[in-house]
Amino acid sequence: MKPGAAYWKLKHNETNAQTMPSTARRFKYLDALTTAFVVILLVSNLVAQKVCLIGPIGVGRWSVGPFAVSGAVLLFPVTYIFGDVFTEVYGFAASRRAIWLGFFGTSLLYLMGAIVIALPSAPGWRNEQAFATVFGFIPRILAASLIAFWAGEFANSYTMARLKLLTDGHKLWTRTIGSTVVGQAVDTVLVITLTFGGIYPVRTLVNIILTGYALKVGYEVLATPITYLVINWLKRTEHSDAFDRHESFNPFSFAEKSGLEG
Repeated sequence: MKPGAAYWKLKHNETNAQTMPSTARRFKYLDALTTAFVVILLVSNLVAQKVCLIGPIGVGRWSVGPFAVSGAVLLFPVTYIFGDVFTEVYGFAASRRAIWLGFFGTSLLYLMGAIVIALPSAPGWRNEQAFATVFGFIPRILAASLIAFWAGEFANSYTMARLKLLTDGHKLWTRTIGSTVVGQAVDTVLVITLTFGGIYPVRTLVNIILTGYALKVGYEVLATPITYLVINWLKRTEHSDAFDRHESFNPFSFAEKSGLEG
């Protein structure tokens, strides 16, 4: 008996399901998390203009600080926690997508800020200087921030994915902390060197780098229990636990060729 059209349609759907790359799966929370990641990144860039005084922080007779840090330090390290979540649950390809969206979103913020500042003010508008202070970015700082963000986030996600393969998915804390140690090192060294290199002596640059780096890594260490809860909950909810065994770690590769395993 010759199979009917319904039979061949069913076989076709089964074949597609078997060959469809897992990165093409529809996840319940991935888009919302990606949106939150970009929003946090943009807010971090807006509040980065203010230098805040944090501390001193003390326990008993021991204390450190106070520290003069950019307002971005309060929120920007959260983006690395998001990077850990993307890579651990959804795979490097999902993290790569989020990083590029954040990169282009930040670039658009800088561009529109420059365009609006350049436009003449309407009669009666008296807040031009305040607006320029908030949305005016020095080109050198702009370039340094974008380069450092891009390189640091990709270093974080790459390290996270590689460590997961090395540990065969065990000891999550080694990945969340280890990837931050690498990613924040890349980010902090680049942003400080590119922004202040040639302006301050090397000794001052080293002090700024070490202080910012210690605060960011400490932030991640303290957030490890929360990161554990979020990742484990998402793995159960999304039925996904990514192992990038056949993934292309090229940051410029956007083809759906992932060998992701869930």
